[in-house]
Amino acid sequence: MTIDLRIAGGPAIQQGYIVISDDPAAIDIDAYGLDVIPGLVDIHGDAFERALAPRPGVMMPLAIAMAEFEAQLLACGITTAFLAVTLSWEAGLRSRTTYEALRDYVLARPAGSVPDLKLHIRFEAHNLACLELAEADITAGRIAMLSFNDHTPGIVRKLPDPAATAKYADRAGRSVAAFTTDAEAAFAAAPDAIIAGRLRLAAAARAAGIPMASHDDVTIADRNYFNSLGVHICEFPVRTDVAQASRAQNSAVVMGAPNVVRGGSHMGWHGAEALVKEGLCDVLCSDYHYPSMLHAAYRIALRQTASFADAINLVTHNPAQAARLTDRGTLAAGNRADVILIDPGSAGHPPRPVITIANGKLAYLAPDAMERVRINATSRTPASARQPSFTMTASA
Repeated sequence: MTIDLRIAGGPAIQQGYIVISDDPAAIDIDAYGLDVIPGLVDIHGDAFERALAPRPGVMMPLAIAMAEFEAQLLACGITTAFLAVTLSWEAGLRSRTTYEALRDYVLARPAGSVPDLKLHIRFEAHNLACLELAEADITAGRIAMLSFNDHTPGIVRKLPDPAATAKYADRAGRSVAAFTTDAEAAFAAAPDAIIAGRLRLAAAARAAGIPMASHDDVTIADRNYFNSLGVHICEFPVRTDVAQASRAQNSAVVMGAPNVVRGGSHMGWHGAEALVKEGLCDVLCSDYHYPSMLHAAYRIALRQTASFADAINLVTHNPAQAARLTDRGTLAAGNRADVILIDPGSAGHPPRPVITIANGKLAYLAPDAMERVRINATSRTPASARQPSFTMTASA
């Protein structure tokens, strides 16, 4: 159930929405010493795969895996999560079977469930066998985002490397020989058929009104091609000039929050924080590590790479806008009541959510939450100090 409450120096919440209210019946929370920010919006996260398959080729029951995954999201302050589900020719974790199971799970969740889960199809270009499935799901309104992936050429290039091939085979739950056969068969798809499939999916996505993303664009020509299809999100551009081209097209540039936290790309590409500093990164996503979203935003603010408000926008307002979600990402009246109270941390103690409110529901409490806040008690917050605890990110 939703709760009605007021946060000292922050927003009031009624029936799942942020409101301007002086309702004396509301629960009062004194958040002195905490930052109050919008719930995080993650438009590309695939770390749920580790809940599904904690070891390569070892699949857990879906309901158990998803319960663990949803709890982690709320503990990380993520109130809206796009499951970046790879629809590949591979068996196992990235197969059609797994995709359909995840799709059906998300669609069957009761209205108002938290966190808010949405489906982001990462469609592998060579997976022509699933083209009609993806097109039908997009047309039926089951999908919230589409990204165009093309990992098959890179996988095939690594087939002569036994260690690399074994890693892929383990993920798929296949023998090395069987995986090699699968990869070579997929790679044999006719280039014209791949292009035609991409055009079909882009047309379906445009008709459905969902955002589309390109993935790992290497050249400006890649970005220009996808922009011509109406693809206005550029995920993980490989080079700075590609990010610059995306910006010139008014397309959002998405980088991984773990890149910021680790101080660089695990692939050896350019650093996300450098792009933020240059004004070439609009969105930070969890990529493969959910806790990194919050930590990346605070690191950027602490290092003065961007202002605190702009750093928080990278994980709240901006991804919501890129995903065409106009009802979240800011603490504005009328928006969904997705709010997190953050302990900003100190030396040796990273920032962390103390309370997560999702869709007006008290969704997560840290073990020390009741020690950090006061509920329906005399406020400890001096009037002059209340406003800084509340971060209102500006709407575009």
